[in-house]
Amino acid sequence: MNLSVSQIFAQKIEEIQKRVPVKLNISPRQPFFEVLNEKMADTNDSLNKVAGAKVSVNYGGNYQDIINEAAKLFGIDSSVISAVIKAESNFNSNVVSSAGAMGLMQLMPQTAQYLGVDNPFDPAQNIFGGTSYLKQMLNRFGGDLKIALAAYNAGPGTVSKLGITNLDDPEQYAKLPKETQNYIKKIYGYLGLQF
Repeated sequence: MNLSVSQIFAQKIEEIQKRVPVKLNISPRQPFFEVLNEKMADTNDSLNKVAGAKVSVNYGGNYQDIINEAAKLFGIDSSVISAVIKAESNFNSNVVSSAGAMGLMQLMPQTAQYLGVDNPFDPAQNIFGGTSYLKQMLNRFGGDLKIALAAYNAGPGTVSKLGITNLDDPEQYAKLPKETQNYIKKIYGYLGLQF
């Protein structure tokens, strides 16, 4: 039985509620999306300034509807999500990296488990999980897209350990692994943004 994206999302919300020690206060008149959007408003403003260039990356093909839903849910421009997927897997939902990262947004097994992604090769689960993780990186690093992308690629521990606070500073940028430097430039290139 194939579940719709909405059904998968509802299941994930139930799983999250089971793990959260505080009852989510969502009135019947205020959908979960609105509550979530209110909580993430500050980060959304920062992202919109970065990704707000009149650029549209629509590589998604069969996945565009899922990307659009994830974009709406997590308040991340769909072009950013598409660019990350393009850089990570070139839209191949079955790819596995030499390090063991899986699917469209290349989730590591531990990260997939942490995010509640049961099947990282399922496009909807992978995109929602990867977008959720990207949003967590944005929240952790003050809404800075460059640093969030560095954390997505190299790991948030690596970024913190290196003391990265401003990737417009050439000295800090040079601290990143070359792979991560190229990753950020590639995504900015897909977005048509100057790095």
